[in-house]
Amino acid sequence: MIPNITRGGRMVGLMQYLAGPGRTNEHAEPHLITADPAVMAWHDDAELDRATATAIARELDHPRRAFGTRVTTAVKDGEGRRRGRRDAHVWHCSLNLAAEEGQLPDECWARISEDFIEAMGFGGEAPCRWAAVRHGLSKAGNDHVHLVVSLVREDGTKANVWNDRPRAQKVCGELERRYGLQVLESRAAGRGGARGHKPAEQAVAARRGTPDNARERLERIVRAAAAAAGDEAEFVRRVRRSGVRLRPRYAADRDDVVAGYSAALRAPSGQSPVWYGGGHLARDLTLPRLRSGWPDTPEAAGDAVSEWQAARRGRRVVAPGREQHEPDPKLWKRYAQEVGELREQLRSVPPEDRATWAHVARETAGAFAAWSVAVEPEPGPLAATASQLARSAQLHAHQVRPPRPGLPSLGGVALLVASAGRGGRGPVGELALLRQLANTAQALHDAHAAAGEARTAQRLASVVRGQLQAVAGELRPPGSGQEETGPGVDPRAPGSPLPRSLPERGSAATTPRARPPSTPNRGVER
Repeated sequence: MIPNITRGGRMVGLMQYLAGPGRTNEHAEPHLITADPAVMAWHDDAELDRATATAIARELDHPRRAFGTRVTTAVKDGEGRRRGRRDAHVWHCSLNLAAEEGQLPDECWARISEDFIEAMGFGGEAPCRWAAVRHGLSKAGNDHVHLVVSLVREDGTKANVWNDRPRAQKVCGELERRYGLQVLESRAAGRGGARGHKPAEQAVAARRGTPDNARERLERIVRAAAAAAGDEAEFVRRVRRSGVRLRPRYAADRDDVVAGYSAALRAPSGQSPVWYGGGHLARDLTLPRLRSGWPDTPEAAGDAVSEWQAARRGRRVVAPGREQHEPDPKLWKRYAQEVGELREQLRSVPPEDRATWAHVARETAGAFAAWSVAVEPEPGPLAATASQLARSAQLHAHQVRPPRPGLPSLGGVALLVASAGRGGRGPVGELALLRQLANTAQALHDAHAAAGEARTAQRLASVVRGQLQAVAGELRPPGSGQEETGPGVDPRAPGSPLPRSLPERGSAATTPRARPPSTPNRGVER
């Protein structure tokens, strides 16, 4: 069950939206399933129309208007700097189930809502007023409920919502177990989740007829540049070389210390670019995370500042580097061997060493992202593989650890594939390297399966078996009936373009484990 929290200052506007048809007429039979006593005394489980939604909103907002209490939150720009404050007394959270979970009855959603509100601290002697609204499935087929809370309590004091998002994740984990719902794997494993897609981003992508939205494209380009770059200055040059705009965020009162960055695609004529901070692209793409893999010397820092300043002013790069040169084709064999060595070393890494596996997933995702940016005009199998691997690379900041000593890096691989060319007849070296990267993805699959993260393992298996198989088919020379031998060939799968040891969909290794008999069924009384 995934919580999605937003804050606003228009209680009537939100309730009318929930009672309305939705952005694409997806709202069906909107109705109130439960609420605090002050609201339920007048409206009970009313079916919502515009007038009823407006009346409920006024009931929810009554303490704020009666006491004149103002609740605000900071307004920040694309670089994270404060630009004032805005009203934010409306707390809105949707609780979403996975589509394959089906639908819960209203009575069960009502109990879940009440437990969630209480666990989030909105109850007590002077409770907040709140309401739970349900209106059918989302566009993606997810059953969900909307919780609308006034952050002004009955006595006029403000509710404490500090750290509400991590707290909501914890509460959802407890409710998943209490009500026998599917446990979100990333939460159970303590991993950070991938950034979700916002409706506005999807709408823009649909209008422009592009298969991915701007944030997805930026993430892939930034990830590819970071993986191939040997230092921070090269990273800046590579991102700009891909046609992406960059601007640094300086430390307070400094213009020679870069603390973060924002990236944007070039906007059509007459439109302003939309900027995304590194942390909004992915947790592992913040500047501090990226710097952990680059040299930390005064010379490197000085070179990076010069390139950041040039990027900010829109000037040419200061000192072009190896991104200008094509790597030696003979390196394909060498890097295939290095990836094979990494795969062998991973056999001794225990599944519970999440930091090491996340590091490997991040580097492998970077290699596939670099390959995708080089050869796929639109997101294809390589992009899909990079995206899926990146999902398992997300850790919270406190979980990040330095990579294991002696563990081979895939930075050279990313540098090599960043210059790859594929048009249906690629070199044998590309196929050999692809196989070894697929073997690394298989090792990640095995680690997730051993850790009990069956759904993540299943998604990785689908990527290798489906997406990468198509790439391997394009790289094989037409009419070649025999397989190559050498460091890039998986000895366990003679005659196969890619490893065959991944379990088939639906097998015991990839399907979620059955719930124990003691797990309560949905809707059972507490």
